[in-house]
Amino acid sequence: MYINCKTYYSFRYGTFSTEALVNTAVDAGIHTLALTNINNTYDCWEFVKGVAKKNIKPVIGAEIRNEGRLLYLLIAKNNNGRKWIHDFLSEHLIGKNDFPCCFNTAPSEDIFIVYPSGAKPASALLTNERIGIRFSKLHLLEQYGYKGKENSFVVMQPITFQNKIYHALHRLLRCIDKNILLSHLLPEDQADADELFYTPGQLLEKFKLYPDLVLNTYKLLDECRIEMTFHSDKTKKTYGGSPADDKILLEKLALDGFGQRYGSKNKIAFERLQKELKIINDLGFNSYFLINWDIVRYAQGRGFYHVGRGSGANSIVAYCLYITDVDPIELNLFFERFLNPHRTSPPDFDIDFSWADRDEVIDYIFKRYGKDYVALLGSVSTFKHDAIIQQLGKVFGLPADEIKALQKNNTPADHIQKLILQYGRLLYKFPNIMSLHPCGMLISEKPITGYVAMFMPPKGFQTTQMDMFSAEDIGLNKFDILSQRGLGHIRDCLDLIKQNKGISVNIRDIAAFKKTGVSKHDSRSQYNRLFLHRVARHARTAEKTALR
Repeated sequence: MYINCKTYYSFRYGTFSTEALVNTAVDAGIHTLALTNINNTYDCWEFVKGVAKKNIKPVIGAEIRNEGRLLYLLIAKNNNGRKWIHDFLSEHLIGKNDFPCCFNTAPSEDIFIVYPSGAKPASALLTNERIGIRFSKLHLLEQYGYKGKENSFVVMQPITFQNKIYHALHRLLRCIDKNILLSHLLPEDQADADELFYTPGQLLEKFKLYPDLVLNTYKLLDECRIEMTFHSDKTKKTYGGSPADDKILLEKLALDGFGQRYGSKNKIAFERLQKELKIINDLGFNSYFLINWDIVRYAQGRGFYHVGRGSGANSIVAYCLYITDVDPIELNLFFERFLNPHRTSPPDFDIDFSWADRDEVIDYIFKRYGKDYVALLGSVSTFKHDAIIQQLGKVFGLPADEIKALQKNNTPADHIQKLILQYGRLLYKFPNIMSLHPCGMLISEKPITGYVAMFMPPKGFQTTQMDMFSAEDIGLNKFDILSQRGLGHIRDCLDLIKQNKGISVNIRDIAAFKKTGVSKHDSRSQYNRLFLHRVARHARTAEKTALR
């Protein structure tokens, strides 16, 4: 009977954590539970993982609203239905268009559509559409067209908060969302006080005169079958035509780069190269290396400068592909710290670009690998101490100086401030809004909406309703495309040297910069040293500026 359950990922609305919702269902002896957050499926993977441990059958859906107005529930019958819901959400959230108020033709056979009572006449329902009834509306059944259409009605008792205290917290969240005083909150902008987690016995008692409603609800849930696999690689599996082609290409590119980096007589480096190539191939990461190489190659072709860093610098293959510029043999860096057969976590390259170039690199990745398969990685911002007091202080109408004083000393001066701290403790670390990961991107093998819905942040690139932890959990390995302020000065330095002295400096010629014993009269050596000095000075200045 539980087809309309929310967590606090119904942002600024629900108050259950995902774990708390699952545990409450376990305590109530429930065997099937549907997660239907408002306009998102952000925690659906966390939910499925949680209920699997408790032997509860998961059902996935979404509660669709326009500007707070409830339109209908979408409930997936199967994985195709789940993807349809993700596509539906993504289309409207990316385009920032209103959702349709109802459907005149069935959009998909793989979903159920459940309208709140009074939203659509029973006589106009499509085959896979239902009308959901709350127990507070049972006296209006005949008015909604129940007679003769009994099979079209189901129980839809929303679950939003735990008890009266959390109902009050919900009301405060609604005020934060609408940026209004508590006294200005309208009934239509908040949930009814009865949106609690009733036990099966309590619900059966309330619907005892209408057993058909209960039976219809169980039938709807019985038709839903969701299969979601964790820890299986869902990242783009090949760069070229096949895994065999990727293996050959990676070996060729690595050997070409090896000749440029080491020459032809470095036996130690060659043996290590072969060892790394074997491990990379055995673990199935040829395409991961090739995609990173492709990104760097594009950037270099556009004259962009980059730095490959992190544990990826431990790889001689990465060094030979010019993803990194650090010789791991010279610095005695171990490849196993980056990738080895006994490490479960995927490899992780951190590639920095200039702030001026990064968006073009991201745009290339979208165009090169297709928008159906690429997205920025999402995140959520959470409520923390100062923001909580700031927001709740505004809701209760406190002046700015009182809010600042309470943030600083955390000691309530009156009853209102005591309430702010009381509810602030409940609100701490609640998700606030969807945001995006600072640098992560996903490139999937199958269309990305098969796993997650997307939205459009101000950044202007489609972003997943999923964070890095869920992505790693399900097998989507992220590509880190970062921005480093200091890199923006490299091109300026090179241009100035070229313009003033007519000398072209190869920033990648690290060996030349490290040579000693060069004549002081060697003008090229002098300007190489000058260049490095200027880059270091500009980088230090940029870093100090960023920290102010």
